[in-house]
Amino acid sequence: MATTAKKRTTTSKAEYGSDVIVDTLRGLGIDYVAMNPGATFRGIHDSIVNYAGNERPELILCSHEEIAIAIAHGYARAAGKPMAAFVHDIVGLLHASMAVFNAWMGRTGVLVLGATGPVDANHRRPWIDWIHSANVQGEAVRNFVKWDDQPGSVPAAVESLIRAHHLITTEPQGPVYVCFDADIQEEKLAEPFELPDFASFPAPTRLAGDPDALDEVAGLLVAAKRPVILAEIIGRSETGAAGLLRLAEALAIPVVATGGQFSFPSRHPLYATGSKSDLLAEADVVVALDVYDLQQQLTRQDWATRTNADIMSPDAKLIDISLRQLQTKSWADDHGRLYPTAISVAAETALALPALADAVGRKLDDGAGSTSEIEERRSRIAALHDASLAEAQETARAKAGDQPLHLATIAQTLWEVVQDDDWVVGNGNLRGWVQRLWDIKGAHQNQSGLGGGGLGMGLGHAVGVALANRGKGKLTINIQSDGDMLFTPAALWTAVHHRIPMLIVMYNNRTYGNDLGHQATMARVRSRPEERKTIGIDIDDPNVDFVGLARSFGAWAEGPIERAEDLKAAIERAKHEVVENGRVALVDVYTQVL
Repeated sequence: MATTAKKRTTTSKAEYGSDVIVDTLRGLGIDYVAMNPGATFRGIHDSIVNYAGNERPELILCSHEEIAIAIAHGYARAAGKPMAAFVHDIVGLLHASMAVFNAWMGRTGVLVLGATGPVDANHRRPWIDWIHSANVQGEAVRNFVKWDDQPGSVPAAVESLIRAHHLITTEPQGPVYVCFDADIQEEKLAEPFELPDFASFPAPTRLAGDPDALDEVAGLLVAAKRPVILAEIIGRSETGAAGLLRLAEALAIPVVATGGQFSFPSRHPLYATGSKSDLLAEADVVVALDVYDLQQQLTRQDWATRTNADIMSPDAKLIDISLRQLQTKSWADDHGRLYPTAISVAAETALALPALADAVGRKLDDGAGSTSEIEERRSRIAALHDASLAEAQETARAKAGDQPLHLATIAQTLWEVVQDDDWVVGNGNLRGWVQRLWDIKGAHQNQSGLGGGGLGMGLGHAVGVALANRGKGKLTINIQSDGDMLFTPAALWTAVHHRIPMLIVMYNNRTYGNDLGHQATMARVRSRPEERKTIGIDIDDPNVDFVGLARSFGAWAEGPIERAEDLKAAIERAKHEVVENGRVALVDVYTQVL
């Protein structure tokens, strides 16, 4: 007769439903909860503070829900594990919705927790409990989360959190939303609650890719004369990045990093991002790795005429390796246009790349491929890389006297100050000049967030990265654009209050630069005065006093810096005298509009 194994449980000391929820967060390894306080989760707030002693999880106080989600987003990127963020009923969720969309577009697992209620209308206070309760609240973000739930009991809340944790840690990653009824939180437990053995609910196994398809890809790459690799978000995995390095080196394949994220060492001879258009135009095989919008990367856009022209040769074979198809929804067309491919492999690149590198190695061992062609290609791509780096460095030198400062000069100066540190960029790239000029060796060094294009993400995201690095001897750098900071400046207060050290260098061009370009295009296309493009765009008259703003939140600040000869000393003071002593420092830099 078959027997069922007895489930292992632990008797909780919980007295209330909210205590059980906090026990579950602890059991799932959630160390921090970012939040702006709200009455609907007052039960859980009390349980974190009094039942758990504000340790595992610890509350991170924010002045806006968008900041709370952005911090959890940045933390997850840097720590490699999820963080939670609490948002108060309808109003908090709606405030947070842009940041939730950024996490969705950034393919990052964020545990978004909410509260409502009471669901039982007989328990509601007049007015406020009615206008702040929805049926059901998850509807507000359902189209850009992997899953949402509103459990109806304490045991259901435990199961919901376990499922949510699975989903945010499983590729392709994304945020989830779990909403707790106020009545469930404040329910007095009639008997001891038995917590499950969390280890008995392991995350599902990962998707490695069809071995036959990967072998076919390996054959195409070995036979290719002019292969190219496009790589986007594979750098989040050390095994994926290592697999890509092996693959590229074995066949001397140039690697083009897309999306502003790390995927390949920037000083490696095969790093060829600066030669993207030329390489794609001559390519016979192109492998796209975790590129979530193929059209964006493989076409050249003419914004004036709204037309796209292919960069890649029509005879080239395009191979797509990603999990993009598993996260496609119908509300926002965040997947881009359908683009033709020769082979499409559904796989985690962290698993597929080592397997593909192994398959290529076997074919080379069997005598496939031309050694002379591979070495000739290696020399040619290395020369392209060296020329691109030399050109970027020369631009930085030539522009050093410009006022306001050129972005290349800022990137080079900042690099000279931090290059010997264990540094991490938590936000910003100075329009690609960081990637062109810095020696980026590993995925952990570039955590700049890929989001949904919504302003207000950068500062909170950087605070989350810095929180993950706090106490680890790492220097977190935030290259902060002015327009983005004005959306969520109070994230500075959170960083100062929670002793989260960070170096902020302002990219202060005193305008909304992206829109300035659009207005210039409109003026040219319509033969209208281009000099009027700044109306409704520039952030001046008065210029924002970011130094005064930062100081008002308790941060150290200096600037605005307008000359290259003053910049290095200011950054060095900020780093050595402030950040290395566990504080937040901001250096305001006036930049050109580029």
